[in-house]
Amino acid sequence: MAKRVEYFTVKDNRSLNNDLFILELTGNNKLPEMKPGQFVQVKVEGSAETFLRRPISIHDVDYGSNSIKMLVQVAGNGTERLSRLVKGENLNIVYPLGNSFSIPDKDKSILLAGGGCGVAPLLFLGKHMKSMGLKPEILLGFRDSERVIEYEEYKSIGTIYLTTEDGSMGEKGYLTDHSILKQRHYDHICCCGPEPMMKAVAGYCMRNDINCEVSLEHLMACGFGVCLCCVVDTVKGNLCTCTDGPVFNTKDLKW
Repeated sequence: MAKRVEYFTVKDNRSLNNDLFILELTGNNKLPEMKPGQFVQVKVEGSAETFLRRPISIHDVDYGSNSIKMLVQVAGNGTERLSRLVKGENLNIVYPLGNSFSIPDKDKSILLAGGGCGVAPLLFLGKHMKSMGLKPEILLGFRDSERVIEYEEYKSIGTIYLTTEDGSMGEKGYLTDHSILKQRHYDHICCCGPEPMMKAVAGYCMRNDINCEVSLEHLMACGFGVCLCCVVDTVKGNLCTCTDGPVFNTKDLKW
């Protein structure tokens, strides 16, 4: 798939809580087909400290309005600058980058599992699956009810299960503690979130013979496999997260 480097216009910048926001961008050119799990590389302008592009998952795509949504967490100077963008400002991005989640057959039971800001790529994935006639279920984990985001959006895709570490919403505990994982057997799990959470999900899938794919979150300077700063150790050798991933089958990862 050909990569593009284009300026987009900020259509909306909506704060969700203290450090999470949704940035909606619209372009002048017709959007190419994008796949769930792919990402963009954002150029942060106006700051001498942010000369490297920031990799951000594609949260949702609306081909009708020619717009892309990105769910972003403020984690440093670059993302803090993005959080202050206002409607009408321009943003340069390289897109679409990376591979995508695989789509199981319609007779397979599917779970989308995400934690914190890692829920980002699962919305686009869930909507894509639903449009193809699949019925994925969604399991989301957050620190507390104040951190729960996009609940109604994910609920519109399919049955949703929720955990919070303090029990203020949904079941109490970590994502892998949810009772649904003891009650049901899934054929395919797609996961994104903090690495310890993904490793816990991968372990659960290995013990229960479940196909599992995870989207890795690594620092990426180029997005083209040139700088080698996002190399991951796999059974196939060292691979670049930005080109060979970010989605990997957990059977291929040396976890």
